[in-house]
Amino acid sequence: MMPDALMLFAAGFGTRMGALTKDRPKPLVQVAGRPLIDHALDHARGVITGPKVANLHYLPDQLEDHLAGTDVHCLREGPEILETGGGLRNALPLLGSGPVFTMNSDAVWAGPNPLQMLRDHWRDGMEALLLCIDPARAVGHSGTGDFLPGPPVTRGPGLIYTGAQILRTEGLMQIEEASFSLNLLWNDMLKRGTLHILPYDGEWCDVGRPEGIALAEDMLARHV
Repeated sequence: MMPDALMLFAAGFGTRMGALTKDRPKPLVQVAGRPLIDHALDHARGVITGPKVANLHYLPDQLEDHLAGTDVHCLREGPEILETGGGLRNALPLLGSGPVFTMNSDAVWAGPNPLQMLRDHWRDGMEALLLCIDPARAVGHSGTGDFLPGPPVTRGPGLIYTGAQILRTEGLMQIEEASFSLNLLWNDMLKRGTLHILPYDGEWCDVGRPEGIALAEDMLARHV
């Protein structure tokens, strides 16, 4: 089954952004004159044909107002934040039962459409397809990587997970915790050899700190 629904993770507190998120949620921090969440939604146009859901928690009224009039369904989490796994499971009644795209709302891409790349490489038998990037193409990211491509895929210093993927969601129902990371689901898939990674051949910037704004803007300017 081909995925046609998108989960946008937009519930985080953005504490690493300091004063920038004191009075606004991180997805509304601007890069190149536009909110981060709008950069993410640009990639969904023409690729996502089904429902789009954004989970909200921190200062949710602002995001609801910003997304009013769009085709994005806003889903508040409370009283506690549910993290990526719990948030995705909470949204399944809106997303449907098939595989879904998920995307973080705090990264900027320059190059091929990341969601289109994932769609083009999704195959039967996969439980997850994670879009990853070589550290040399990850702007402003100091980590050593998350996955070794294999086969089989394993955890370790290598490619960096970019926050975009296609994921089968059936395994979410087997996890007892209400709030949990998708890493729990990935661990089971790694054991079965059904988690796959796809290298991204553009550039990517994780705008997790204030200095990431200028880095992302410079990156985008290089690709005009």
